Amino acid sequence: MCSGAGYHPQIAMGETMRLSSLIRLWIWTTLLALVAFAILAVTDQKLKAATGFGTVDLQSVHDALGAKRIFSAWIAREHAAAAGFALGFDYLFMPLYAMSFYFSAILAREAFAPKRGLKRRAVDYLGFVPLIGAIADAIENGLELTMLTGGATNSLAQNALMVTQVKMVCFYVGLALLIAGFVGMMKLRRPKKAEKAG
Repeated sequence: MCSGAGYHPQIAMGETMRLSSLIRLWIWTTLLALVAFAILAVTDQKLKAATGFGTVDLQSVHDALGAKRIFSAWIAREHAAAAGFALGFDYLFMPLYAMSFYFSAILAREAFAPKRGLKRRAVDYLGFVPLIGAIADAIENGLELTMLTGGATNSLAQNALMVTQVKMVCFYVGLALLIAGFVGMMKLRRPKKAEKAG
């Protein structure tokens, strides 16, 4: 199995990485993603408290009328600015959570599928699902910003809803990978602790 700092999990394209470096990257991307999420959540809560709608409410809109109802609540400049900030800042959140989930998949793979085979390949493929989700998230925000600045249409609203659904499926896969990655990290580090104890 593995033994701490000397262990080199296989990364994409045949590269290798020390376990300690992988864990460090996973911790930093996860912590930064949590900080970005907290900023977004606070901003959105304040916007919703002031207007009755947050940017998250746009994710359930399925027609132009629903979008316009939300946008009309944000007519004041400060509310429109807060909505624009949230939608824009989300672009920083996207790569952070995508990379956190991807590193989670690598940790889970090395812990639970160390040998080549179908199981290992399956976890490899799962690691790319959150990246697809982040792309869908970017498209979703682009469509919402287009509706906010250029006018809402039924077609834009329905397309935004469709990519939102794709994003959410990918995000839930990512959350499962995050849990598996955490458990995998604990498993990978256990032999090293055992050696120190001995």
